[in-house]
Amino acid sequence: MQLKELQFKERGEASTDKKQIYIVDDDESVCRALKILMTTYGFTVRTFLSAEEFFSAVPNSAPGCLVLDIHMPGLNGWEARWRLFKSGSKRPIILITADQSGDLKKQALKTGAVGLLQKPIDDRELAGLIHRASLN
Repeated sequence: MQLKELQFKERGEASTDKKQIYIVDDDESVCRALKILMTTYGFTVRTFLSAEEFFSAVPNSAPGCLVLDIHMPGLNGWEARWRLFKSGSKRPIILITADQSGDLKKQALKTGAVGLLQKPIDDRELAGLIHRASLN
């Protein structure tokens, strides 16, 4: 067993094996913070400040988990999720939001998202959702 995997197991976390994560949030500080946090878990992370930027840079066939903010100017998270669904993408999506509305989690799960996290993001919860997404 590799040292990194052993450290994850000792802390009760999942091994990541350098899984690719794409973070899309219009707040640059959120992108930067999540990238730093998820890199410490062993993930490879690319960030984008808009859904349009993500779609123009990442081919639909590229593997990886998408962490997607709901409320963004231009193409918002719900619209981006719909666009991925219509394209036939099987990429797992975790939605994030600063909105505290109670019904959002149910709505996110109905759209096929792996989960919805409210900001500020708990890094262990996010890592756990990413791991769960990679098992599906």
